[in-house]
Amino acid sequence: MEIVDPSLGESLCDLEVQRCIHIGLLCVQDYASDRPSMSAVVFMLGNDSTLPDPKQPAFIFKKTNYESSNPSTSEGIYSVNDASITMIEAR
Repeated sequence: MEIVDPSLGESLCDLEVQRCIHIGLLCVQDYASDRPSMSAVVFMLGNDSTLPDPKQPAFIFKKTNYESSNPSTSEGIYSVNDASITMIEAR
C-alpha cells in the first residue's frame, strides 16, 4: 500500500492498515455526535468487531463538468462546498 510509510517495512498487515484508516475516517466526521468516543476507538482498535460505515466527509473533491466550459483549468477538481485550495509561494 503506497499510503504507508516505507520505513515501516513489510511487517504490516494490509487489513490492519485498512482498519486504522477506516477508524480514522470515523474520527473526522463532520458532526461531533457522529464521531466515536475514545473508549470506542480503543475498543475498535483492539477487537475485530464490525465497524460502522463513515458518513460522507464535509470536504470532498469531485470532478465536475465545469472543466469543459472553462479551458483554463487543467484538473477540473473542485470542492463540493466551493472552497478553494491556494498554493502559497514565497516572494
